[in-house]
Amino acid sequence: MKALLLKNQQRLRRRRSVRRKLRQHTTLPRLSVNRTLKHFSAQVIDDAQGKTLASVTSTSKSIAGDLSGKTKSQKAAFLGAELARRAQAAGVTSVAFDRGHCRYHGRVKAFADAAREGGLKF
Repeated sequence: MKALLLKNQQRLRRRRSVRRKLRQHTTLPRLSVNRTLKHFSAQVIDDAQGKTLASVTSTSKSIAGDLSGKTKSQKAAFLGAELARRAQAAGVTSVAFDRGHCRYHGRVKAFADAAREGGLKF
């Protein structure tokens, strides 16, 4: 139990460190990602107003058919392209990428690359 508590504290420290740096250096909307063992979600947040401008998740029923039969990295790439489309529909073209506690590789990198190809700048 102590190891799990330590692991969660380290994740929280990393997440706070990343967000602190983002808030100090930019006023752009924040593209926040959340990765679990099975699922992936992301949202574009305007911190000044405290509102979510666009969001996408792998548990959404509206895109479940498009995600079936794909690997986790392929699902993340699909979600990146979908979020870019939704963000542009909401009028957002540039964002600050908030990777949270996750390293920038694997599913997070696939998501970011697809979002860039979809038209988001970060």
